[in-house]
Formats: sequence, structure tokens, C-alpha cells
Amino acid sequence: MNTVRFSGKSIVITGGTSGMGLAGALRVVAEGGRVALTGLNPARLAAAAELLPAGSLILENDAASEADAEALGAALESWGHIDGLWLNAGYAEVGTLESVNAASFNQMMNANVRGPMLQLARLSPMLNADASIVVTSSSSTYEGAATTSLYAATKGAIVSMARSWAAEMAERGIRVNVLIPGPIETNFRHFMPEASRRQFEDFVVGQVPLKRAGTADEAAAVALFLLSDDASYVTGSQYAVDGGLVRY
Repeated sequence: MNTVRFSGKSIVITGGTSGMGLAGALRVVAEGGRVALTGLNPARLAAAAELLPAGSLILENDAASEADAEALGAALESWGHIDGLWLNAGYAEVGTLESVNAASFNQMMNANVRGPMLQLARLSPMLNADASIVVTSSSSTYEGAATTSLYAATKGAIVSMARSWAAEMAERGIRVNVLIPGPIETNFRHFMPEASRRQFEDFVVGQVPLKRAGTADEAAAVALFLLSDDASYVTGSQYAVDGGLVRY
């Protein structure tokens, strides 16, 4: 394996202070790159700063905030041009159709759909030629599971946006691909009560042919392949990291 794939490269990871994003950041710096991360949780921001070397940029930033897309761009202006952008920030909530209201709909759409769109719009001029973009979707897009309709809709929108971005940005030599994580061992379902979370995860993992959840490192490894020059002829694609859960 090429262990210096990111030598001299600058990689931005939104939602990068825990789980897959942080695993990816640690791999980038281990392979010679520098990283800028965004997150919301103060404790995780501080912990990420402790783990990453000097020169890393750790930013408090909310993907659901319209103003924060501009703030992210402003914070990165002095950091320099971007070679890789992993739009990973987002969140999940599940619930019955009847539990959805205008506020919950707007909040999730703002974080999971509007956020990446505005972030990319702001950061696009800062992307180097031959840069790579990875967008995190979810296997929920394809599962058709009960109580996930709003979340699945947001992650389906990500897939559609990325396909259009791949066509548009190809003129600049920029690649755009989608990561489709299945059940990954992260803190992503922290919003659920412990008993409900275990029940949900047991149900989902029970449908995975490999009979286990994936790790954050396993998901990050695929994202970093797509961000690296190893995937120089890959764009407009979807890469599932789901143990075979969704065989599309």
C-alpha cells in the first residue's frame, strides 16, 4: 500500500471530530497530509486537537447553519487550496411518519442536504484541479426501513446531488464520489436510548451477510481511497461499506 498518498496535500473533513471522519483524519496525517476538521461537540473538538499534529485546523461549525457555510470558507481562506473534501457532517433521527413536523423536517434537511450543498458552493473556488470530493450518504437510502423515511430522503438527495456534481466538476478535473456506510460502529445513533439502540443495531446487523457491524476505520479506508490518486479514474460512483447489507 502507498503510505504517502497524501504527502503535501490538504484535506478538509466536515463532521470529522469522531467516528469515520476522525478515523479518516488520522489516516491522512499518517500518510503525510494535513487536515482541517469541523464539528460541534466541544469535548470532541478538544480531543481531536490533542490527537492531531500542529498545523491541523479544528473548527466549530454547524452544517445546519446557513451562516456557517460562509464561516467555514472564511476560516479556510488563509489555510490554502484544498486537495480533498469529505462532506461527512450530518445526523440521523428515526421516528414514525406521524412524528415528523415542519421543524424536524427543516432541521434534518438543513443539516444533511442544504449544508453540504452550501459548503461545496462556498469551497468550490478553493479546490485544486484534480481535487477529490467524497460525500457521505447511507445504506438507509436503499433499505426502505420503517421509521427512517426522513433520514433516508436526505441521504438519497445526497446521492442525486453528487451525481450532478460529478458531471459539472469533471470539467475542472475534480472527482465526486459517494460513500454508502451501512451499520458502522460509531456514535452516530447516540440519540437513541441504549436499549432501543441495541435492539436496532442487532436487527440491522442480523441482516448483514458478514454478520457484524463495520468499524470506523473500515469506512474511512474506502473514503480515503476515493480521496486519493489511487481513485484517479473514479467519479460519479457509489461505494458501499455495509458488509453486503444492500446488494444493489
